Amino acid sequence: MSSEIAGIKEEVRLLREEFIQLRERHLMVDKQYSETLESLKLLTQHSADAAKRACRAAEMAADSATRSAEVARLSLASNVVIAAERAAEAAAAAAQAAVEAAAAASAACAAAAEAAARQAEEVALQAAAEAAEATRRATQAASEAVKMASLAAESIQTARSKQPK
Repeated sequence: MSSEIAGIKEEVRLLREEFIQLRERHLMVDKQYSETLESLKLLTQHSADAAKRACRAAEMAADSATRSAEVARLSLASNVVIAAERAAEAAAAAAQAAVEAAAAASAACAAAAEAAARQAEEVALQAAAEAAEATRRATQAASEAVKMASLAAESIQTARSKQPK
């Protein structure tokens, strides 16, 4: 009987040790999970911010393209074809910048959406929605910039065809 009690005590001791190890592992995993969750929250916020900044850059580039197209049009009215050509080049460069900014906004939006999917928290979902809206606006601005660059190029072509040869 005393050997059975000793065996039971040994099993209890082993179970206690195993329980302590499991508890320590659980605390470690919980800590790592909390740290990962915090990192994902920061990633989501930074991604949304990057998308908003890229959106703003695309809108500024679209404005630049619009102004360059206007300069090209005004230069043509004064028969200053070289200045109009440079303005058209600036409009094209601004359009390209807007396209790149829209692509950056899209990438940031994807990162925010991925983080939101992993953590499924209201803050992350809101940030992903904001990043998606910024991407939509950036894409719209890029499209407008490309239209302005095309108009500037068409103005140049029209001016060249009207110049005496």
